[in-house]
Amino acid sequence: MFHQAKSGRLIVRLTREVRSGVPMLDDKGRRLGKVVELIGPVRAPYASVAVTSSRIGKPGDAVYTEG
Repeated sequence: MFHQAKSGRLIVRLTREVRSGVPMLDDKGRRLGKVVELIGPVRAPYASVAVTSSRIGKPGDAVYTEG
């Protein structure tokens, strides 16, 4: 699930460990952007994703990591 910040980045709630630079995909396998920053507490982490696609869906849609 994601939320779009005023900066244009996507804020994604993580369910597993992810590193910076990892591409994020929509449910159809299209790249949305890449993780540029990890934020929040260790037990409930979030990622800030720099958007590289004009089609990002709507807030609340699921996003996935590549690989």
